[in-house]
Amino acid sequence: MNTALTEPPASTKTSFKAQMLLARERAIVVAVNRLLAEKGFDLMTVDEVALEVGIAKASLYKHFSSKEDLAAAAMVRVIGLAQAFLASLPADAAPLGQLKAVARWMLELQIKGEMPSLPSQNSSLRANLMSNKAYLDGLMQISDQMGGWIEAAQADGSLSASVPPLVVLYTLYARACDPVPGFLKAGGQHSDEEIIDLVLATCFDGLKTR
Repeated sequence: MNTALTEPPASTKTSFKAQMLLARERAIVVAVNRLLAEKGFDLMTVDEVALEVGIAKASLYKHFSSKEDLAAAAMVRVIGLAQAFLASLPADAAPLGQLKAVARWMLELQIKGEMPSLPSQNSSLRANLMSNKAYLDGLMQISDQMGGWIEAAQADGSLSASVPPLVVLYTLYARACDPVPGFLKAGGQHSDEEIIDLVLATCFDGLKTR
């Protein structure tokens, strides 16, 4: 994944030690992102993260004090990548096209094993995320932008107006943890692109005969 989208080059005025600490922190977050995508939060261990980065567990705790902090940092990273992706979309594109592009991007990350997988029910993790300002601010900005596209698409008739916009938003967010791509990929009958197209078709067009 291209971390340069949200991680500008270190300033030349920054000390070498500070640059090294920042580079280590980025490496930790990238490792956490991969392990969360591969194993999920419950199975990932702090020892595995330290081993992946090649540092002592005690050194890792100098950057992140808990497993929940590690997961939150990975989510903040993904939120930043999502913000950068949304900003790259053409401003004059149709609202439905914007929403499909975002859903495709989420599915592409997931099918490449780069989308963190977090449990929906975990009180300590949820509390950590809800107290993380960078995560909440980023999520709100993304939700507002997508919510505007949803309302515009419903107004122009390209999305059903009978479904509440919030339900549409949550349905699109659910594509980030949709198990269908993994099942289809394991079956080996479709390419990654075909899988994404199939999931997008069921998401936006449904299963009912038109």
